[in-house]
Amino acid sequence: MKTADKRTTISLHPELFSGDEKTLLESADFRVLAWTYPSGVKALALENDRGRVVVLPYQGQMVWSAVFDGCDLTMRNMFEQPRPSPTVIGTYGCFMFHSGILRNGCPTPEDDHPLHGEMPCAPMDSAWLEIGEDAGGGFLRIGGEYEYVMGFGDHYRARPSVTLRPGSALFDIGMDVRNLAGKPMELMYMAHMNYAYVDGGRFVEPLGMARTRVRSSVPAHVKPTPAWSAYMAELTEEPSRLDSLSTPELYDPEIVCFFDGVHADAQGNAHFLLKHPKGPAFYTRYQPAQFDHAARWILHNADQQVAAFVLPATCEPEGYLAEKAKGNVRQLGAGETASFSVTTGYLGAEEVL
Repeated sequence: MKTADKRTTISLHPELFSGDEKTLLESADFRVLAWTYPSGVKALALENDRGRVVVLPYQGQMVWSAVFDGCDLTMRNMFEQPRPSPTVIGTYGCFMFHSGILRNGCPTPEDDHPLHGEMPCAPMDSAWLEIGEDAGGGFLRIGGEYEYVMGFGDHYRARPSVTLRPGSALFDIGMDVRNLAGKPMELMYMAHMNYAYVDGGRFVEPLGMARTRVRSSVPAHVKPTPAWSAYMAELTEEPSRLDSLSTPELYDPEIVCFFDGVHADAQGNAHFLLKHPKGPAFYTRYQPAQFDHAARWILHNADQQVAAFVLPATCEPEGYLAEKAKGNVRQLGAGETASFSVTTGYLGAEEVL
């Protein structure tokens, strides 16, 4: 027998976020806090007994940070706080952002779109909280809505969300996109999760994939060194050499890999882990039926350290023109909706299978 959803929805308003952290909601399982950073960016923390995720309700609903069981999941970066910016490059320190929706990836000199598109820092039209129960048990969720409309151009509605559950250091990140125009729209989307670099961490894909490819193109922001070029040539011949984070000096400039034919279980889920040397792991699962592409991004230098062990996407992150030429740009018909969801977060040593 299917359990009926029970939920209470609370509208959020910018006036709730003035000043320092203050509690908006508290229950036996959850707590919600709101504040404004000195930069002026508004933030909301969703907490359970294992940790918290901090979401920016009005700036693309990006997940600024995530900490569970005392472990910081977020990449090392140069930003002490989120900054108001029309593009992600002006505040590139978050745990996760929604990359897309019309354009995605690193633009080539011939492209006319910003890095990772228009959605990462989109000015959200509305935001809300939901608390209740569904088939998965109790939940706390932040949701929002952004309407993109351009005269003589595209028109869509994006509805991102983050869902936390009691006693779990895993959380769900969702995105629904509805084409509101009377004609098809192009769609490029990536769930861009910027996980912390784990010295000695090991990449694990329990179900595997058909093939791993190392990115052959060199974006404009990448400045190759002789040692890096030699290492890339080795990885191109044998991608399995990059099965652990053991040579940080070779991860600057960045390393990017693509996964083809990712295998899923009977429920349609693919599973990826970054196992820590002492037992815990970072974890992500997603459905290849929603995301038919996936990438890995590794960077280690004095300013930024990241091990984005899996980035599920509808295309590769090579910019619009390159992905269009590959046939990787989807079409979303008039009135149609595309839905995406990932489950990600932290597994304690006893939770790692």
